Amino acid sequence: MGEGDGKGHLVTLFSHSSHLQKKRRAATARRQHLKSAMLQLAATEIEREAAAKEVEKQNYLAEHCPPLSLPGSMQELQELCKKLHAKIESVDEERYDTEVKLQKTNKELEDLSQKLFDLRGKFKRPPLRRVRMSADAMLRALLGSKHKVCMDLRANLKQVKKEDTEKEKDLRDVGDWRKNIEEKSGMEGRKKMFEAGES
Repeated sequence: MGEGDGKGHLVTLFSHSSHLQKKRRAATARRQHLKSAMLQLAATEIEREAAAKEVEKQNYLAEHCPPLSLPGSMQELQELCKKLHAKIESVDEERYDTEVKLQKTNKELEDLSQKLFDLRGKFKRPPLRRVRMSADAMLRALLGSKHKVCMDLRANLKQVKKEDTEKEKDLRDVGDWRKNIEEKSGMEGRKKMFEAGES
């Protein structure tokens, strides 16, 4: 295999990698073009929907709110005020009814979605908040305000006297067999044993 074959192979690899880069650039450019076209379509659709809503609003107001003509006499003005108050009450009743229906349907939707998750075997974890609460407050919340429970965690602890700990320390020092073995091992331990045996 000569030098020319190696250079030809490198040129082929280089041209192949540049060809892949061109393909990637073309794909990226096409993706960007499609994205901008979709955004333009969405913007025109939003404008169209806003204009349709405005026309619908104007039609509704023209139908339900005729132009106001103020009467000349006090009696006619009072009658007009009574009619307006009656309309306001009826509109408030309708608004209240629709709000109640909306709340009911939202609750039904939540229940159905929860049932759907249960049927699928998945549990939707509710959003949890971190709550800082003492043990007493937690017990009060669980048991209610009737039960007066004081949870003093230190009350159940065993009290330790300092004398006991000192005695235990002395026992540990004397009874630790590892120390005795370490002291007796090696030349120094044998020397100590020999000196202890002489005296």
